[in-house]
Amino acid sequence: MSFWIRLASSACVVLLGVALNGCTPSGRSPLSEEKEPHFVQGKGRVNAMDFQGAIEAFEQSLEANPHSAAAHFELGWLYDEKASDPAAAIFHYQQYLKLNPNADNADVIKQRIYRCKQQLAADVLPLPSAPAAQQQLEKLSEQNRQLQDEVGKWRAYYASQLAAAKTNATPTPVYSTPETTANSTPIQSGQNVSAAPAVASTNRPANPKPAANKPRTHTVVAGETAVGIARKFGVKLSALEEPIRT
Repeated sequence: MSFWIRLASSACVVLLGVALNGCTPSGRSPLSEEKEPHFVQGKGRVNAMDFQGAIEAFEQSLEANPHSAAAHFELGWLYDEKASDPAAAIFHYQQYLKLNPNADNADVIKQRIYRCKQQLAADVLPLPSAPAAQQQLEKLSEQNRQLQDEVGKWRAYYASQLAAAKTNATPTPVYSTPETTANSTPIQSGQNVSAAPAVASTNRPANPKPAANKPRTHTVVAGETAVGIARKFGVKLSALEEPIRT
């Protein structure tokens, strides 16, 4: 009988201990986590804006209590906002949600994790080194300068060709040259020329009276030509040259 009494008493002690410790894996309540000395020290350093010292204090708090969700939350925030270490922030945020899955700020923490992952992906993208990037920029600048020089040369060449084409395209006045005989005699200034009257058609009866027409004479002025004189007096060029040949 005494055995059963001792067994029942032991069971009551165990149940009471579980009830007092709560359901957290560490056996401590959130309030007890925040009362841990290193945790309190970390909060004080945050208020003093000693963020690196706060990180060290919260890390020591986790050494004392590895299941402290509050310490993981503080470290996640510090690495995210103050230390710019997205990988460490992701780790502590995830540990916080693992230890406290029903936290009121769970959605906010998940958004912070997503943002940290984006930042981490941007940081690990392969980027060219500064000297290599500078060399590439200088090479592109030189190529651009050479291309601009080539364009300038082609523009100048095109402009010269266009000007030459416009000059050659100017119509040259065309003067009609009158038809002259191959044996035409040049006329000199001061020379008297006469135009013989036109020969009467043989189809007409002969005029019994002698022709009263006398050849007209003209003194050649400097610059005049036989063609111009023939046009001036309305006679044929052959008629004008006939007296000269005789």
